[in-house]
Amino acid sequence: MPDITRRDFLKMLNGAGALLGLGVVATPVVAYFYPARLEEMPSEPALVCAEAELPIGESKTVKFGRYPAIIVHLEEGLKAYSAVCTHFACLVKWNPEAVRLECPCHDGYFSPSDGSVVAGPPPAPLTPLVAEVVDGQVYVKVGES
Repeated sequence: MPDITRRDFLKMLNGAGALLGLGVVATPVVAYFYPARLEEMPSEPALVCAEAELPIGESKTVKFGRYPAIIVHLEEGLKAYSAVCTHFACLVKWNPEAVRLECPCHDGYFSPSDGSVVAGPPPAPLTPLVAEVVDGQVYVKVGES
C-alpha cells in the first residue's frame, strides 16, 4: 500500500466533499425536470379495504392520487370525499362522536352526508368522490360528471 501524505489525504477529502456538494445540488435539479408521474385524481378506482373492515360509523383515509380520500360508512351507506380541507388544504378527520368531518387546523366542520360546510372558515364543500363495493371490496373513484 503506497504511503499517503497528509496533503494527498486532504485533496481526496476535498474531492469527496465537492462530489457530495454537486450531488446535493444536482438531485433537486434533475427531479424538477423529470418529476414522478402523479395524477391529481386517478382515473382508476383505488382499493380501500374489505367491506367487513369498515363498519357503520367508522372511516378510512387512503392514498388517492396526489391527495388522500376519506371514506365514511354511514347508516345511509358509504360516502367518499377528498380528505383535503378547502380552507388551507389540511387533512380532514372523521369524528364519530360528533358525526362530522373536522379540519383540525382551523375548526372547519363538514357534513358527512354531502360534504357541505357546517361551520368554520372553509369556503367550499369537500370534493365528492364515489365509494362502491365490488365483490366484497370497497373502492373509491372519481364520480361520473
